[in-house]
Amino acid sequence: MSPDKKKKAVAEACLEYVSQGGIVGVGTGSTANFFIDALARIKGRIEGTVASSEATAKRLESHGIHVLDLNAVDAMPVYVDGADEATRQRYLIKGGGGALTREKIVAAVADKFVCIIDDSKMVDRLGAYPLPVEVIPLARSYVARRIRSLGGNPEWRKDFVTDNGNIILDVKHLDIINPPEFESELNQITGVVTNGLFSRRPADVLLVGSDGGVDRL
Repeated sequence: MSPDKKKKAVAEACLEYVSQGGIVGVGTGSTANFFIDALARIKGRIEGTVASSEATAKRLESHGIHVLDLNAVDAMPVYVDGADEATRQRYLIKGGGGALTREKIVAAVADKFVCIIDDSKMVDRLGAYPLPVEVIPLARSYVARRIRSLGGNPEWRKDFVTDNGNIILDVKHLDIINPPEFESELNQITGVVTNGLFSRRPADVLLVGSDGGVDRL
């Protein structure tokens, strides 16, 4: 089964977590796009959505799906998004598309975070995929030096600006033994907005598309 077919399978399976009359948080990236396309078929069942990026908002609106401002939302039953890496403990690295901060905010509001991936994203330990860190532009060099002192190799994602007006450092050569601890340590560096580790608030459900179908962790 091709990667796209696996992504489509998990996106379809995720529809069972969409509650009648509820609000759905929607992530960013290729797998989330498959979920948006699937959600369009049942858009009459939901009150609306909250988008984690401008790109996601545009795709939702192109399907005629109502997009709400998160500040106007009191409750969100579910948030659906993909990941760049995932473990069986449902710890994630996200942010390859640069939307990690808004993704973390929407995930924090949701009652349940359902992560949808294909099996190529499953790993035993996080860190092979470069860890994105969103940084205030003024602090770029300082933050990079601090990250090097922690054993990482930060690389500035040039010609890219987040929806929040910040820059991304992609940190390579990491072997993340304790994701929650490392997530907190990075976030304590002055100038860091947040990083792409989703471990202090991991996924509640991990749907994994494989040749054998969809596994639920």
